[in-house]
Amino acid sequence: MSTPLLTARDLVKAHGPTRALRGASLDLSAGEVLAVTGASGSGKSTLLHCLAGIVRPDGGTVEYGGERLDLLPEKRLGELRRTDFGVVFQFGQLIPELTAADNVALPLLLAGASRAAARERAGEWLERFGVRGQEALRPGEMSGGQAQRVALARALVTDPKAVFADEPTGALDSLAGEQVMTALIHTAREAGTAVLLITHDAQVAAYADREVALRDGVVTGPGTPATAPAATTEVSR
Repeated sequence: MSTPLLTARDLVKAHGPTRALRGASLDLSAGEVLAVTGASGSGKSTLLHCLAGIVRPDGGTVEYGGERLDLLPEKRLGELRRTDFGVVFQFGQLIPELTAADNVALPLLLAGASRAAARERAGEWLERFGVRGQEALRPGEMSGGQAQRVALARALVTDPKAVFADEPTGALDSLAGEQVMTALIHTAREAGTAVLLITHDAQVAAYADREVALRDGVVTGPGTPATAPAATTEVSR
């Protein structure tokens, strides 16, 4: 087996008195599409945030490219999120004051690209996701499906090694959701990008190469590494 792109071992994370993760372990391979399923409130988003370096776990390790994400300074984590990681949230979280083109160009500008180069690259990615011609629209002027396609373009514009998608179709109707997932998976396959899908929707999980489940703060399923036993049984969120 090849070395995983990202590994997490025995992750623990609490929100106040509630433990969302209780020893979760996971491997994500390069180019793999992995779905993490679980009931609403099971801690799926907490897991994604720990894996993407958005929040630090209270215990356990997350390793990427030989670096311990859980130990890195915020500056280095920010660099990785601008270059190696792309994140897509359920509601897109586009910047409302910016146009579609500027939202997509923003990660490139933050990485030091010129405005002209960033805008050109943004246009290419908007075209790949079928929203070319919408460059001047702001998020409030787009449909939900258009906005999520723009969010996907923003997540992939830097050619990341991994994309973390948190309920990417949760705010969309079934047709728009299918279109968004088809565009995401097709583009990721072409680029060899690993995708971690957080979802409670079986139809979304069906796009993945492998599916695991988060239950009681622990990941279970095919290829899941051994994990420490949970110490408590309170409900996570």
